[in-house]
Amino acid sequence: MNLKKKILLGMSGGTDSSVAAMLLQDAGYEVTGITFRFYEPNNQTQYLNDAASLASQLKIKHIVFDARPLFQEKVVQYFINEYMEGRTPVPCVICNNQLKWKLLRQVADELQINYISCGHYAQIISLNRNYYVADGVDPEKNQSFFLWGLSQDILKRTIFPLGEFNKGTVRKIAAERGFSAIAAKKDSIGVCFCPSDYRSFLRNHLPNGQLITSGFFEDESGKIIGKHQGYPFYTVGQRRGLGINFQKPTFVKAIIPETNRVVLSELNGLERTTMQVEDYKIVDEADFNEPVICKIRYRKQATWAKVSDFGGDYLTVDFLEPVTAVASGQSAVFYKGNQVLGGGIIR
Repeated sequence: MNLKKKILLGMSGGTDSSVAAMLLQDAGYEVTGITFRFYEPNNQTQYLNDAASLASQLKIKHIVFDARPLFQEKVVQYFINEYMEGRTPVPCVICNNQLKWKLLRQVADELQINYISCGHYAQIISLNRNYYVADGVDPEKNQSFFLWGLSQDILKRTIFPLGEFNKGTVRKIAAERGFSAIAAKKDSIGVCFCPSDYRSFLRNHLPNGQLITSGFFEDESGKIIGKHQGYPFYTVGQRRGLGINFQKPTFVKAIIPETNRVVLSELNGLERTTMQVEDYKIVDEADFNEPVICKIRYRKQATWAKVSDFGGDYLTVDFLEPVTAVASGQSAVFYKGNQVLGGGIIR
């Protein structure tokens, strides 16, 4: 961290971004905090007061940016559309890569601020004139998986002050400095605008006249084997909540929106050895001259794979061993050790 540099920090009012502000000040940065208004269920705005209060106590500038219309368009509507198209969305990836960090860069440019930051548990590596996101040291909080789409322009200006800490240490820092309420704050869980059952969220947010209707489960041969509540209510790999009992473990293999059908199979029917990835972003094609680790779930299914077809509309990913529950719409993230080489959306 360079001294006497200006930095724009995303401040949510939570523990992580609050401690990030303290650590950046310790390192000599002139911090400006920015709180984005993205989504406020039941008009809850206490987080704005919390962020403003901390900024006042730390004697740093604080601004509020109302991004609710953008969030509705780019994240919430995307979330709804993906389910209605039979895909499984990753809203945190879209929010980080398509909204939050671009807004940070935009506001930083307007204010002539050098660097940008958030309270993410991740790190930045500079290698061969390229910048890479890398894992944070806390495996339970590591957020590198969600940041594969950040551009080089953003990465070279980004600082992650929490990357070398675990969450327990972060809470301890806040408590030792007299911010006991901040230290005790609960972590946010799941999707911020849909913390509970997404099915209820879909029902409540579909445009007038658009309905989710019941349809049929079918087996791999196309034989109808039961009735379901509507294809958007199911995801590839799902086993529980099917509403139908089988004598053997049965999973969702495919979703067919055009006919409102959901295909079920045993687990081995979900195995795949290849997939395609669209809307991808990689740092350096040379990183893929040999097999890399591919993750298709946060913290899960890290599998060696060969990646090819660079320069086209989509990448081809050939797994060195079969993987299950490859769901279109989800993220595929490529790693070398703890270093993120890039990623994309499963096609």
